[in-house]
Amino acid sequence: MARLIIPDQYRSSLDIVATQKAIKGIKDVFQTNLAQALNLKRVSAPLFVTHNSGLNDNLNGIEHPVSFAMHSHTELGTVEIVQSLAKWKRLALHRYNFAPGVGLYTDMNAIRPYEDTDNTHSIYVDQWDWELVMRRDERNEAFLQQVVKKIYDVFLRTEEFMQYNYPERYQSLLPEEIFFVTTQELEDTWPELLPADREKRITREKRAVFISQIGHALNSGFPHDGRAPDYDDWSLNGDIILWHPVLDREIELSSMGIRVDAQALLRQLEIRNATDRLALPFHQMLAEDALPQTIGGGIGQSRMCMFFMQKAHIGEVQASVWPEAMMQACTEHGIHLL
Repeated sequence: MARLIIPDQYRSSLDIVATQKAIKGIKDVFQTNLAQALNLKRVSAPLFVTHNSGLNDNLNGIEHPVSFAMHSHTELGTVEIVQSLAKWKRLALHRYNFAPGVGLYTDMNAIRPYEDTDNTHSIYVDQWDWELVMRRDERNEAFLQQVVKKIYDVFLRTEEFMQYNYPERYQSLLPEEIFFVTTQELEDTWPELLPADREKRITREKRAVFISQIGHALNSGFPHDGRAPDYDDWSLNGDIILWHPVLDREIELSSMGIRVDAQALLRQLEIRNATDRLALPFHQMLAEDALPQTIGGGIGQSRMCMFFMQKAHIGEVQASVWPEAMMQACTEHGIHLL
């Protein structure tokens, strides 16, 4: 079992019924403001895709998705439950013929069986997946940061909702602005620390950070973290990370980035020795520049609710499966898993 953090004298300020009400309120407020901020249209999304389509997310390349065969259509081959919708969204924007400056968002529900469960990780993943069509001349850091600031403003609006509805229980957690830093800057500042410890150090100091340029090897010869080579451009991506005082640690709420063009795709596939993916339909369209230029990402719904309600465990805001030892420890310390 992954390490479970038990905060000293933890007691949630909201009981189970009040928690469920707050979950709906937070999700309603956030998705409404996100759609307005980024000009996104809500669409339906698949729970599963065929393996041969190349649309499923390979994550770090070692996580195998839950898969099955359709008994009535075996010719379709293996069908996989999605691990994210990073690739599907871009194809959908192409099919819907969205113009630059217009995008989509959807409720994404996924299963990641290789996830190590702990306070912030579950094998059940629920997030808002969003994708926005952009112009080719917007493939730069300034545009990336502009979009990040818009998303962060939605977090601030969500905090205002909590302060208005729970004035006696909620204290301000977020700074007025998010801090931007690259992975190489973090390595240069704290070369003696592991990447995860650098993230914790900078987030404790700034409380809200966007750590960019994830995937490439740093000057040390090692990447800050893994990233699939076929959706984010590693020089134009990043994570939104907030400081979670209940757990006294950082919590990642969003992974996002400007998506690969043909040049970035080929470069990153070669680095990962994954050029065999160019045989897949989706990757062929990318290599031929047949898909729109986009920026997109995922925003964790349960993690966001956990953060704004200051919960100690993600299982307090979502129903999932947990090890028996973890469930017992949570019960003994007043952490009520759904």
